[in-house]
Amino acid sequence: MQNTSDATTTLAKKISLEPNDSRRLAALVGPVDQNIKHLERRLGVSIRSRGNEFQLSGAPDVVQAAEALLHQLYRETVDRDVIEPDFVHLFLQQAGLDELVAQTSSANKQGQPVVMMSDADRSAESSTDTSSSGGEPVIRTPKKSIKPRGGNQQSYCRAIRKNDINFGIGPAGTGKTYLAVACAVEALESQQVSRILLVRPAVEAGEKLGFLPGDLAQKIDPYLRPLYDALYEMLGVERVNKYIERNIIEVAPLAYMRGRTLNNAFIILDESQNTTVAQMKMFLTRIGFGSTAVVTGDITQIDLPRGENSGLINVRDVLARVSGIEFTHFGSKDVVRHPLVQKIVDAYESFQGDGESRRGDDRRGSGRGQ
Repeated sequence: MQNTSDATTTLAKKISLEPNDSRRLAALVGPVDQNIKHLERRLGVSIRSRGNEFQLSGAPDVVQAAEALLHQLYRETVDRDVIEPDFVHLFLQQAGLDELVAQTSSANKQGQPVVMMSDADRSAESSTDTSSSGGEPVIRTPKKSIKPRGGNQQSYCRAIRKNDINFGIGPAGTGKTYLAVACAVEALESQQVSRILLVRPAVEAGEKLGFLPGDLAQKIDPYLRPLYDALYEMLGVERVNKYIERNIIEVAPLAYMRGRTLNNAFIILDESQNTTVAQMKMFLTRIGFGSTAVVTGDITQIDLPRGENSGLINVRDVLARVSGIEFTHFGSKDVVRHPLVQKIVDAYESFQGDGESRRGDDRRGSGRGQ
């Protein structure tokens, strides 16, 4: 089946992988279809599977390449019980498909392709969670289902489910951290990841960590209390404590992240406005295969020493055009706490804006007097 309109031609093709071996097929697709999802993200194609039959939809050249890649990977399952995401990554690198995908993506900027789907595909897609469509996403956790409020929160949750690295930037009370924890719990419970990491820079809001008892991890623990509270609400105290004991949930000060590679994990970096430029780069380069990272912060509440640039402000410019990374910006209208919180945020923004204007007037007046 093929739509031959123009440069945005879309091909839908069905293939069968033989022999029909359930063990080999399970190894190919990976846990929770992680290998198929990896191929979809990297190649920009849609892959649907039922048994040993696969339907590929996308740009014709990329679909042909994806078909060849699936056959190659399936041959590898003869001697392998598990196909890891990093093995899929190496196959993609060796096939040299990045340039082909980039060329196809450039051509598609002239118009979005219409993927032609079978009735069975439409039925399967309509039965999935609304997060995969334009409807309102719902985050399902063991203790409760969480429905994001407003367009920004909904797009934020969709971005987290779609991209490996996401940023939530905005004032206090907008739900950026709470929703990140909810998505992390959902991913853990559905076995999309094997653990959750909660990370925070060791910078205090006008206080001194050195006076708190314990090592650095224990000193920083009270600052992560909002994350714990959210976890307790979604998983229950007993399960959270059990996961912490088994290192399924890990608290990691940012300073402890250097040198680590984090695979199959959901990592939340909270209060990221207090990272330096070097720390932000260090954190983002820890991300491994099968991992999702969510970075949250409020650039109006930076506690770094005077003259130190915030890594969160810097990274917005550095990664603005990198595909696979999405920024969601929240404003006072997204605040879901007490109504006064929204008014407080607006008042501070207005006051700071007036202050900048007054300083500008003073500078201009000073220049005229010289």
